[in-house]
Amino acid sequence: MADGLLFGLTLFSALGAGLMAGVFFAFSAFVMKALARLTPAQGFAAMQSINVAVINRLFLSVFLGTAVVCVLLGAWSRFTWQKPGAAYLFAGSLCYLVGTFLVTVVFNVPRNDALAAVDPGSDDGASRWTAYLKAWTAWNHVRTAAALAAAAFFSLALSLPRTGGAAP
Repeated sequence: MADGLLFGLTLFSALGAGLMAGVFFAFSAFVMKALARLTPAQGFAAMQSINVAVINRLFLSVFLGTAVVCVLLGAWSRFTWQKPGAAYLFAGSLCYLVGTFLVTVVFNVPRNDALAAVDPGSDDGASRWTAYLKAWTAWNHVRTAAALAAAAFFSLALSLPRTGGAAP
């Protein structure tokens, strides 16, 4: 992979992972806490609205685009393991793909889908909301840490020569 292309892909992944860490951090630090302070029906309905609004071109470009580039960087690093920083690229890719992307697909999205199918004002809405808040937020903490770790690994790779760090 040409040095300029590798630099660009690594920078994109560092920024993408950092942006996703910030989004997830915001939810863990205050958004879910604010929703929990509302009545169960209000918090429930607000989260349903957030889950619809998040499916947009800008968010998906960063979330999915970073995943695609992580696949490329992870594969590149496995074939060039002896090069400086390849381990950082692999670790960053693994953190993002497993801890951010896979956790989202396996744990957070199914909870969002289940939430979408329930009427916030239903008899069991309050108990479902309480369970959702606890489980969804716990997995969101995992995504936050993984995305932040990925951003750190990509940043370390950028600091080294010939792994994307030295601008062409």
